[in-house]
Amino acid sequence: MSDAKTADVPAGYGILTDAGIDRLKQRIGIPTKRPNPPHNFVVTWDGTRHFAYGYGDDNPLWGDENYGKSTRWGGLIGPPNFHYTMGETDGGPTDEQKKLLKGDPLIGLGSYQAVMEFEWYRPLYEGDRLWVRGGLIGVKVNDNSKFSGRTVSEVQGYINRNQKNEITAVRRGTWIRAERHASAAKKKEYELPKPYTQDQLDQIDAAYAAETIRGSTPLYFEDVHEGDEIPTIVRGPFRTSDLVVWHVGWGMQLTPPGAFKISYKTRAKVPGMYTRNKLNVPDTVQRLHWEQDWATELGIPLSYDYGAMRETFLTNILTNWMGDNAWLWKLSCQHRKFVYTGDTYWMKGRVVAKKQVEGRNEVHVDVWVENQWGTVVTPGNAVVLLPSRGGPHVDLPKPDAEDLDALWARQVELQAQQA
Repeated sequence: MSDAKTADVPAGYGILTDAGIDRLKQRIGIPTKRPNPPHNFVVTWDGTRHFAYGYGDDNPLWGDENYGKSTRWGGLIGPPNFHYTMGETDGGPTDEQKKLLKGDPLIGLGSYQAVMEFEWYRPLYEGDRLWVRGGLIGVKVNDNSKFSGRTVSEVQGYINRNQKNEITAVRRGTWIRAERHASAAKKKEYELPKPYTQDQLDQIDAAYAAETIRGSTPLYFEDVHEGDEIPTIVRGPFRTSDLVVWHVGWGMQLTPPGAFKISYKTRAKVPGMYTRNKLNVPDTVQRLHWEQDWATELGIPLSYDYGAMRETFLTNILTNWMGDNAWLWKLSCQHRKFVYTGDTYWMKGRVVAKKQVEGRNEVHVDVWVENQWGTVVTPGNAVVLLPSRGGPHVDLPKPDAEDLDALWARQVELQAQQA
C-alpha cells in the first residue's frame, strides 16, 4: 500500500488484538445511536415501491397504491425487509456508557456479514413510523477460521417498534471481523465468474418470464405437504447498475449517508471510514461493493454484493409462494460464499415440516440461494403461517415481550447462553 494511502491510517489500524476484543465485549447490551438518519422516516408508497423495485419485486401488495385495499390488510404494506430502511434511535447510551462506545475497538478490520435472523410480528402500514433499539448483544472469538485465521463474530441486535409502541420486528445479525491481509491470502480459493453463453442467458430470461406471484389466491395449510418444492425464482446476472438501483431503495446504511458535502462532513467526523483511491482521493471503504480495484487490494478478486440483498431475495421467493393471506414469521440464513458482480442468484426452497402449535399453522421450509454453477452460497430456513381452509385469517404471532427493555434484555441473555 502506498504512502498516499496510508497517510491517514491511525496506529494499530487493521490489527486484531486481545485488548481490542476485551474493549468490544464491554459494549455488550449497551443501546447505541444510529450513525446516520434512516433512509425512510415514514412508510410511503414511494418508499416501499422503490425498495421492492431495487431487488426486482413487482408484487402489487407493496408496489400498487390501491391493490392492498382489497386484501386482509386493508391497504398498502411494506415488504418484510423494508425495516432495513427505517428506524429512528430508540434509547441510547448513558454519559458513562458513551465512553465505552468511543471509537471502534477493531478499526480497520474487514467486516463480513455471515448470519441474519429475522422475526416479523406486525406489518408496516402506510404512514407508520419506526424506532429501533440496536446495539451489540454478543461477541464470539474463533481462533482458527477457514476464511482468515483468527476472527471475531459481532452479534448485533435490532428491535423495531411503531408509533403505537407495538413491536414490529426483531433482527439479529452476525458480522465476521477479520484482518484484511489474512483474508487476502485466501483469494486463490475464490472462483471467478465466466462469460455467459446465450443458452444460459435464455435460461435466466425463461425463469423471469415464468415467475408468478400468488397474490389473492390463498395457500391453505391443508394443501401443503412435506417435500413440496417452492417455485424457483432468479435474480441476475448481478450488475453494478443493479447495485445502484438497490441503493435507491435501501439507502446507504453504512457510510456516507449522502454525497459531496455530506460525504465530506462524514469523513471529517469518522476519517477511518475512508481510504485513498487511485487518484489519492479519500473514498468510502464501502466502495468494495462496486469498485474492483479496492476489492482486489483487500484480497477479494471482484466487487461483491450485500448479504441484505440475498436475505431480501429469500423473502421474495417466500412471499411469491405464500400469497397475501399468509404471514412470514421467521427467516434465518447464513452467507457462506461471496457473490460477485456478474454472478446469478437462483432462489429455491422446499417444505420440510408442518406443525400446529398454539393455534398456529406453521409451515417450516428450507430456502437457499445458488449461484450459476449450482453452488449454495446462502442456505436458510423459514417459518410461514398459513390459513386453514374455511378458517379465519392467520393470527399474527406475538413477541417474547411487548416491553422494549424486557425484549432487549432477552436478546442479550440468549446470546450469553449460546456463548
